[in-house]
Amino acid sequence: MLHSCATDAWWRWLLLSASVIALDLATKAWVVGVFREGEELPMTSFFSLVLAYNTGAAFSFLAGADGWQRWFFAGIAVVASAFLVWMLRRGGNRLSMCGFALILGGALGNLWDRVVVGRVIDFLLFHYAGWSWPAFNVADSAITVGAAFLIFDSFRDPPGAQPNTIGRDAR
Repeated sequence: MLHSCATDAWWRWLLLSASVIALDLATKAWVVGVFREGEELPMTSFFSLVLAYNTGAAFSFLAGADGWQRWFFAGIAVVASAFLVWMLRRGGNRLSMCGFALILGGALGNLWDRVVVGRVIDFLLFHYAGWSWPAFNVADSAITVGAAFLIFDSFRDPPGAQPNTIGRDAR
């Protein structure tokens, strides 16, 4: 079992998750209250705010399905969230705990949309010279940053680990 200062207060990381959820829902409510679907407000030459709905997953994966994907992705979010809470309870270093908490908050923010709205609200749109990235939201951003933290953390040596000497001349 992993032990660290983060293990004893694992539930405090849920405050970060709750903050992500609150910010995600607040920004989505603002966009829905201000924009009509498809309406776009250019902020810079490469960034716009837009109200878009996504019935699929990342990059609109399965968005054209008959509606079953709503509950399929909601189920995945519930299972993933339970796993992330388990990982938080298990403990770890600050980087991994932050990654788990960010992903949990993002997953629950988008889960709320799927269950209550029936589709995920997206509003951040990056574009350049006729090309555009699919619109996304705060929850998606938190999931991406959290995943990057976990990937980065996976390359770090655990505390107390011996340096890898494979392939080196160990004198």
